[in-house]
Amino acid sequence: MRAQGESRVNIILVSSPMSRARTITLDWRHWTLGGFALTVLFVGFTFAFNFVTLKYAAAVHHPWFAAIVLADQREEALKTQQLIEAHLKTMAVRLGELQAQMMRLDGLGERLAKIAGLKPQELPSMQPGIVPGRGGAESSLPSRNLSVHEFADLVERLARQVGERSDQLGVLEALLVQTSANRKFLPTLAPIVDGWFSSNFGYRIDPFNGAQSFHEGIDFPAGVGTPVVAAASGKVVSAGPHSQYGKMVEIDHGNGLVSRYAHTSQLFVREGDLVVRGQRVAAVGSTGRSTGPHLHFEVRLNGVPQNPARFLQPSG
Repeated sequence: MRAQGESRVNIILVSSPMSRARTITLDWRHWTLGGFALTVLFVGFTFAFNFVTLKYAAAVHHPWFAAIVLADQREEALKTQQLIEAHLKTMAVRLGELQAQMMRLDGLGERLAKIAGLKPQELPSMQPGIVPGRGGAESSLPSRNLSVHEFADLVERLARQVGERSDQLGVLEALLVQTSANRKFLPTLAPIVDGWFSSNFGYRIDPFNGAQSFHEGIDFPAGVGTPVVAAASGKVVSAGPHSQYGKMVEIDHGNGLVSRYAHTSQLFVREGDLVVRGQRVAAVGSTGRSTGPHLHFEVRLNGVPQNPARFLQPSG
């Protein structure tokens, strides 16, 4: 029956024709309490079933329980394996970068040894394949294995240290070059007046094949015919065409220091000429392996390419 918008259910209980009838009235409160009790009973039964299944599956050795546990273990093992493989790929990339940086450090070490007049056998620690000895007493403290995250942190820290050492050796190399050569014959004058760099020294994307390659000089973009001057006094040791550099001038400044001026359109000096700092030696062009008018300027010490920007004086 309904009373004032409420729904009620009356249950009439009669045990015999002569006995008094009993009436039970159920309203919304009884239905809510009953539904809540059923929900609690269902949730409790589910947790109890899962607990008994997972706790006693191995002891019971029932095939159905064993299949459930095995499937769950396989899924967890697959997730763990995928996580480990992702970490290994990331660390493999970082290790590849570290190998490249170590090769750069080896090259810097060899160049520094040549500048200092040292032989490779005089520096055993810099020889490839030789690992410095290490040792010590076994620690009394308990040891533990590194986690994946801890190992990744160590690799990142080592990468930062290698980068810092590389920069420090580069600065030391520049200082040694300055002290080993006569300052008067250092190529400190920009070969293009008021010029700017369009491509720096070091690794870059090759404009012809799109691959990463090492650029052994710096490029000064300028119009065809722009004067090219000698960065320092010296003797012209080469002036002529080259298969890669086009029309090129090479000037020897002494003490193993040489400067190159490539891709020019005209040459104003010949082999054997003596030139002074600031003298016009060529004109900008686009000969040889070039995409447009510019001057490719190089500085070499004992045949090893150096960063010309370390020698050039700042403009202004």
